[in-house]
Amino acid sequence: MKMKKIATTIGLSVGLSTASIANAAPTTFVHLFEWNWQDVALECEQYLGPKGYAAVQVSPPNEHIIGSQWWTRYQPVSYLLQSRGGSREQFIDMVNRCDAAGVDIYVDTLINHMAAGSGTGTAGNTYGNKQYPIYSPQDFHASCTINGSDYGNDRYRVQNCELVGLADLDTAATYVQNTLAAYINELQAIGVKGFRFDAAKHVAASDIQSLMAKINGSPVVFQEVIDQGGEAVTASEYLAAGLVTEFKYSTELGNTFRNGSLAWLSNFGEGWGFMPSASAVVFVDNHDNQRGHGGAGNVITFADGRLYDLANVFMLAYPYGYPKVMSSYDFHGDTDAGGPSVPVHNNGNLECFASNWKCEHRWSYIAGGVDFRNNTADNWSTTNWWDNTHNQIAFGRGSSGHVAINKEDSTLNATVQTDMAPGQYCNVLKGELANDATSCTGEVITVNANGTINLNVAAWDAMAIHKNAKITPPNRESDWQRTVVFISAQTQSGQDMFIRGGIDHVYANTNLGRNCQTSNFECAMPIRHNNLKNATTSPWKANDNYLDWYGVESGQSSEAQGTATDWTTNIWPAAWGAEKTVANDGFGVTPLNIWGEHYWLLDVDMDCSKAVNGWFEVKAFIKNGQGWEGDIAQANTPYVSTNHVAQCGKINMFEFSNSTVEIRNF
Repeated sequence: MKMKKIATTIGLSVGLSTASIANAAPTTFVHLFEWNWQDVALECEQYLGPKGYAAVQVSPPNEHIIGSQWWTRYQPVSYLLQSRGGSREQFIDMVNRCDAAGVDIYVDTLINHMAAGSGTGTAGNTYGNKQYPIYSPQDFHASCTINGSDYGNDRYRVQNCELVGLADLDTAATYVQNTLAAYINELQAIGVKGFRFDAAKHVAASDIQSLMAKINGSPVVFQEVIDQGGEAVTASEYLAAGLVTEFKYSTELGNTFRNGSLAWLSNFGEGWGFMPSASAVVFVDNHDNQRGHGGAGNVITFADGRLYDLANVFMLAYPYGYPKVMSSYDFHGDTDAGGPSVPVHNNGNLECFASNWKCEHRWSYIAGGVDFRNNTADNWSTTNWWDNTHNQIAFGRGSSGHVAINKEDSTLNATVQTDMAPGQYCNVLKGELANDATSCTGEVITVNANGTINLNVAAWDAMAIHKNAKITPPNRESDWQRTVVFISAQTQSGQDMFIRGGIDHVYANTNLGRNCQTSNFECAMPIRHNNLKNATTSPWKANDNYLDWYGVESGQSSEAQGTATDWTTNIWPAAWGAEKTVANDGFGVTPLNIWGEHYWLLDVDMDCSKAVNGWFEVKAFIKNGQGWEGDIAQANTPYVSTNHVAQCGKINMFEFSNSTVEIRNF
């Protein structure tokens, strides 16, 4: 019976790390530290469920001592579900609502001790002198104090004396085990799916295994065992009973990100002497060590800003352990301070990201990292590791994903090999794939035809892509939209402007699956001229059906140098004679020109389905004048180009041989 329960629990931990990519099974849980039950329920519904978080660790829900400090929650008076988090009814409501949103609840559970001193609890029960509603003095070990030196050499005192004066339960006693099991089973009956055993190191591993034999089903159980080495009680003793917190992960990751080289991390995990991945719960920081308590080291916290982003990206991208994301509040240097007085969900306002609740789980790099982990769990290994021997790294998760982290003050420019399919992908740390998968709300990363990525990661930044964030080209059904291009150039009488354009051949062949060598017009933009009233240019527009790179089309006038444009202005001085307008004459004044003289106009209907996420290239040529314009270095284009890049369906304004651009709607 006991061994079956233990095996099932360990099996669940393995399942969490080998989830099927088809379902993008949740792989990460979050500790909503000190959140009340109503806030947790709303967060499950509005964010955690939709974003693919597996579970929430909540603060202890049982009756505790009265006080504002966070640690009062860790001094139990009884197992009645009446706490600072809310009432029993509110707790049950939260569990049910989170379950409906696909999010499990893990309860922080106190199995080692009861409250110190005497007083009244949050449910109105009195306590003192080892007398509690559910326990009497005979249920406790004899009082003695754990000294600092005991942790290194005295197992008995660590597991039988009082932790910071807290009444130490006799966890080997049948009554104590039955009482704890009844509480845990009650929570399971409500719908709780997992438990954190607080201060498990202070309870003999054999006592926990005996307790597990009395617990119904096979909940997720993870035990807090602080073991940085040199301890009388070791983390490995607890592996048979469930998952165990790997505190070395937090401190070593913090030391490396603060003071070391990310290149060292290529074999992070078991290679660094950590416990087996399938048994480890890992975190960048937790509620104790972010305050300098409980196994604290050189940990990274929300106060470290982008460094915290990058450390979490690594944790969530690297295949080791079951990760827990910390969601904190700003304690303003007071390490005893309880949570802010304002709720997280405050009458429709989200009290995150300021000086109250920090909500790190909502930070885009962390939420995006969770998405990456969920969608790469089928490839539980690192591939194609690359580093610059210092603080720029990249690695893959087979064909499922690839990540790069740059913790240096200069841009990461490198070409790295991946196992991913060629195409364009959404950087999930900075954006999301559209519902129709045809675009990304943020940065787009290209995997070349040979599987490489030409990385261009800014200083102190990162990128992560996975195979379920691949952009799918539109179905290429015709999408005709009016499109206007203005190019400003000083010209003289007898000079005319032509433009050529479309999509870059190499880019289209590599990323769009178009064979532009075999069929030139695969990279051309189909057009229909709207302005045929200019007697000079109209003959050149006849049979001009594409904005392309190739000059004269079949049946087009040999005098054309591409696609003809028309001279426009926004003013017509009286000295020029009778006013000419585009509407009447095909050139001259047009309300679309809001800039000045010598803005040459292309006004067409264009098939936007051939564009790259709505973009296409343009290059201008002045016949009998300057000839071709020079290279352009336009910013914020969908791919690198030496040409102007315009948006289909918009009004685009450029300047000849200049990178200036203005794009506006009709």
